[in-house]
Amino acid sequence: MPSYLHELLLFLFRNRSGSAADLLRELDVQLPEYDEIRAESSDLNDLRPAEYRADLVLFLVRASQKALGLIVEVQLGYDHDKPYAWPAYIANLRARHRCPVCLLVITIDDAVARWAGRSIELGPGTRCKPWVVGPSNTPAVTELKDARENVELAVLSAIEHGQSADIPLAARIASAAIVASADIDAERSKLYLDLILIALSQNAPEALETTMNSLGYEYQSDFARRYVAQGKAEGKAEGRVELILKLLALRFGPLSDAAQTRVRSAQDPQLDAIAERMLTAQTLQEALGPPGS
Repeated sequence: MPSYLHELLLFLFRNRSGSAADLLRELDVQLPEYDEIRAESSDLNDLRPAEYRADLVLFLVRASQKALGLIVEVQLGYDHDKPYAWPAYIANLRARHRCPVCLLVITIDDAVARWAGRSIELGPGTRCKPWVVGPSNTPAVTELKDARENVELAVLSAIEHGQSADIPLAARIASAAIVASADIDAERSKLYLDLILIALSQNAPEALETTMNSLGYEYQSDFARRYVAQGKAEGKAEGRVELILKLLALRFGPLSDAAQTRVRSAQDPQLDAIAERMLTAQTLQEALGPPGS
């Protein structure tokens, strides 16, 4: 049975299928020109009785013609059946749709990434090699502007880099993903927070795990009541203020009454500025900025 983490990772690509193409570009894959990316059935059976089902199947479409089939597989551990199944996925999809096909494997462990990225020997002179994305080659999304432009990629970046030995970098990436997730719809926001917390609790260094668990489900419940369920502008603003206060406290320790008052009285542009400065600031004063800013 697929795990909850497995399904939530797939949710990122179902919500924004363009993320798969973005990651392939990061791997220097030369993609054909296309007008749209279309998801289709992931049932890859041929006429034989064997059952093959990929996690997600996408197509790059140009002028209504399928230019490239893209199979996305989330692989959280070793599975010695996959080197036999993956070539069948590719061959069946290619034969069915008469277009080129490639396989993109998403993993959150570098050892699994090395295993998944090995050439699969099909026979003398014939090989199949998946494209693999793992912690070592996932883009590090540290800027809030970039995270807001592609929330799904920001969340994936937080998961992939959460186990990094560079704790400040991992914290910046996670903070950007969390703040960006606060601006999207309720369902995705809650799921993405779940995904970040689950992944970090399994893979992150102890300090980052403690930080993220402190944010945890208390924030989600508060967020749901104030920011999502009510759907009012004042509820949205209040949710953002509480989130920023919690992130500031996690970064710099307990906040004084004066600091809390300053954040609570800030307008939306000022909150945006604090959120952006917080990702790189070394002190609370630096994060808050000059008075009136």
